[in-house]
Amino acid sequence: MKRLGKFLFITSLLLCFLIPRGWTQTQAKNQPDSIELKLKEIYTKREVMIPMRDGIKLYTAVYEPKDNSRQHPILMHRSPYSCSPYGEGFDRHFRTNLKNYIEHRYIIVFQDVRGRHKSEGIFIQVRPLNKNKKGKKDKKNIDEATDTYDTIEWLIHNTYNNGNVGTWGISYDGFYATMTASSNHPALKAVSPQAPVTDWFRGDDRHHNGAFTLLQTTNFLPKLEGRHMGKGVMNQIVKNDVYTDFLALGTFKNVDDLVRDTTQTLWNDIKNHPDFDDFWKERDARTSCYNLKPAILVVGGLYDSEDCYGAWNLYKAIKEQSPDTDLYLTFGPWWHGAWTVRGFQGFGNLYFGKSTSAYYMDKIEYPFFRYFLEGKGEKPKHKVNIFHTGENEWKTYNEWPVQKTAGTPYYIHKNGSVSTQAPAEQESYSEYISDMSRPVPYTANPTTYRTKEFMVDDQRFATSRPDVITFMTEPLCDTLTLAGPIEVELMTAISSTDADFMVKVIDVYPEKFEYSKTARSYLKSDYPMSGYQLMIRGELFRGRFRKGFDNPLPFKPEEITPVNYTLYDVAHTFLPGHRLMIQIQSSWFPIIDRNPQRFIDTYHCTVEDFVMKQKIKIYHQQGAASRVILPVVKK
Repeated sequence: MKRLGKFLFITSLLLCFLIPRGWTQTQAKNQPDSIELKLKEIYTKREVMIPMRDGIKLYTAVYEPKDNSRQHPILMHRSPYSCSPYGEGFDRHFRTNLKNYIEHRYIIVFQDVRGRHKSEGIFIQVRPLNKNKKGKKDKKNIDEATDTYDTIEWLIHNTYNNGNVGTWGISYDGFYATMTASSNHPALKAVSPQAPVTDWFRGDDRHHNGAFTLLQTTNFLPKLEGRHMGKGVMNQIVKNDVYTDFLALGTFKNVDDLVRDTTQTLWNDIKNHPDFDDFWKERDARTSCYNLKPAILVVGGLYDSEDCYGAWNLYKAIKEQSPDTDLYLTFGPWWHGAWTVRGFQGFGNLYFGKSTSAYYMDKIEYPFFRYFLEGKGEKPKHKVNIFHTGENEWKTYNEWPVQKTAGTPYYIHKNGSVSTQAPAEQESYSEYISDMSRPVPYTANPTTYRTKEFMVDDQRFATSRPDVITFMTEPLCDTLTLAGPIEVELMTAISSTDADFMVKVIDVYPEKFEYSKTARSYLKSDYPMSGYQLMIRGELFRGRFRKGFDNPLPFKPEEITPVNYTLYDVAHTFLPGHRLMIQIQSSWFPIIDRNPQRFIDTYHCTVEDFVMKQKIKIYHQQGAASRVILPVVKK
């Protein structure tokens, strides 16, 4: 009967995680729900201020199992976003991705990072690694790694634990997970940076290839200044839709006028550091990736618009800089953080046919922590787990990029075609007018906010625009599988001194294509998928940085100039009957701010400084061939 009672209790607890859609944060805040009541039967919550080596104390919520029959592993999470609810309530993550750890009675720890919410000290955005620190006895030189080390030291001596600590974090919290790994505390055995902020200039959040992420950063920055979550300014800007209203707002300078009262630090830093200088270089999380001791599982989403770059490139940095580290990588067909949404089978107009998030949580993440923190189960067999879209299958590899790929050039041609044959023409180019009074929108129907679905939106709206040039193959006769980064090599001439270039690699569906009834039911959509244009990867590059992000240079008008850059990794299979399309444009608004199309300071210029219209030529001729180099998996 005891076993039956235990079984029924656990079953009821797990059933509570199937949260009804009507659940709201207001309910969670105002009164204990059935989930929290069940949790309180098996966990106690302790709020402590843990002292750091410099005397600053950090607020920490420690959730401990009431079961004292055995010692428990510790799973820690550090964040600038608050450990609320403070007091008796339980953290929101207990309702999402912590099911496996609750079931196996982990000690769960949440901490407000230095200077945020209930923690003492001064908050510094993406605090750089302190190169002057001299060890545990140095009480002056601190960073996120020292704060983590001191926290782990306290937890090991003040909880009923088994001596093993793990940590995880998504997005900004993923940055703190990376910093935790660099602490190399002997009890720290496993770390999972997930969609981690890694490089805020070259690829994550604040800039993409040196171009300012206008929409996201305007919405984000005022909320994360000072000690508490601040108010955003989007409601002051957006009355109709983000495209119309950001265009009407004008330049960065006018946005600055709105946020000045709510932002004191990073917003000004962005203005004052327009190039990849020491300010940005020291905030690159990859500087902390040498000689890491804990096992590391890097996680990312193929359709993550914020930190896809960070996950791919953090993994590559650890692989190179810490070759002896037990390193693992997982990428799925997810938007930012969607791997924590149980039952996730698709989004927007894309359907994957199975719950990729449940598979990840139950078959990849938990077994990773189980082995390294509990000492149970088998060591993960596969170093790399990647979901290949198109064929919609998980694939395993020993490393990434996959060794059996071949960089295969696909050239664009004057007749709008794409092929592996180089162009033969002596003189050939495609031309369009880049007009900053009507930049290319990031989606067909902008709303009052940036949707997460825009990464998989149908690109047919762009194909019809005169400022987007399109090239396409014939229908494929065989599968074409890509696995790795895409290299872009453009030969261009512009009529002014600066320009942006956006290249999109697109999977064009057959003219007769329809989802199953099951898929349509899940997506709650009957969107016409025949001829759908799915962006596999697209990224904008600010042309002035073609010789290096720390070496901006103007273009010489009308001179043929190479612009080469990398689209971050893909894992996709083009199926027979589909086509490969390449689109090129010079704006992506308001995801990215408008380039004034002159070699001037984009953060302090006015609309009057803009060259509103300029000619862009993309060449496809002998000696000046434009192409993308695709990571084609050999058969």
